[in-house]
Amino acid sequence: MRNAIVYPGEDGYWVAECPSLPGCISQGVTKAEALANIKEGVDLYIAVLQENGQPIPEDRLEVISV
Repeated sequence: MRNAIVYPGEDGYWVAECPSLPGCISQGVTKAEALANIKEGVDLYIAVLQENGQPIPEDRLEVISV
């Protein structure tokens, strides 16, 4: 499980990104589609790290409303 940020993009699509995995960003026409896409992206990102013997970054996102 990873934390993701989801927000409306300028093009009308929903954008989803996983801050603990640099460059792991996806989008979708709906929020649900963006979430499904980022879940797949996270799985693939981690699989590639494991295949290459690289460490998997910790998920240390803290959300604070200001």
